[in-house]
Amino acid sequence: MIEHSEISNTLLRAKIKAGEISFGGNKELKIYGQLSCKSGKRMKQENRVFFGSELEAIENQFRPCGHCMKTEYKKWKDGLI
Repeated sequence: MIEHSEISNTLLRAKIKAGEISFGGNKELKIYGQLSCKSGKRMKQENRVFFGSELEAIENQFRPCGHCMKTEYKKWKDGLI
């Protein structure tokens, strides 16, 4: 997990382009989602974290976003994740 406040924008873009970062999350709400999610783009920078994989987000006890990851969110809500 990488906190947005601990990485420069240049390095962040490079890691996204290289595929090292695939998901973003809100550390206060413990929610993760796709980098293109409108809800994620509106969150405060100090709450934003990044993950290399969905598994990494789940291991850090984050839940899927209900907006951009509807299928995964439904599985989480039903207790399957």
